[in-house]
Amino acid sequence: MEALECIKGRRSIRDFEDKPVDRALINEIIGAAAYAPSWKNTQVTRYLVIDDKAKIAEIAKDYTTCFSYNGNTIGKAPVLIAVTALKGRSGVEKDGSFTTKREGNWLMFDAGCATQTLCLAAYEKGLGTVIMGIFDDGLSAHLQIPEDRELVCLVCLGYPAVAPEAPKRKSVEELVTFAE
Repeated sequence: MEALECIKGRRSIRDFEDKPVDRALINEIIGAAAYAPSWKNTQVTRYLVIDDKAKIAEIAKDYTTCFSYNGNTIGKAPVLIAVTALKGRSGVEKDGSFTTKREGNWLMFDAGCATQTLCLAAYEKGLGTVIMGIFDDGLSAHLQIPEDRELVCLVCLGYPAVAPEAPKRKSVEELVTFAE
């Protein structure tokens, strides 16, 4: 698959086939995500893969009360990936000072790059994904995310049961301004 075909073809999938995803394939996809760029090559993104149906159902029921739509999606996914990032590394110098006025918030950018790379790699392998950022605050504790990490987002992963059309995109003219 060509890169542009992959970028333009990937969709957010919210309905999955009831079919397990092989762990070796998940590892291959995460291995590809390891090539995403990061602040000074800090490679701060980490993944907690949940493929136990009972655990996924519990998260869907108990940790999406703030937005039940996400719970419905999670409940259909054979795999849920909790994307985390190590705190205090992206945008932070070795002496602990911040490199820019954005301070240590670069971890969100790094995790975002890695998450999109994961989603593109999954699509190339015939899998569907959706990235979700709305979940209850208690989920980090429930998943036992270490204190040195931040839970950034959740990614549902599985074989798509649907093939949604691409939503309308803004024109290049709406998106680009060239500096004078």
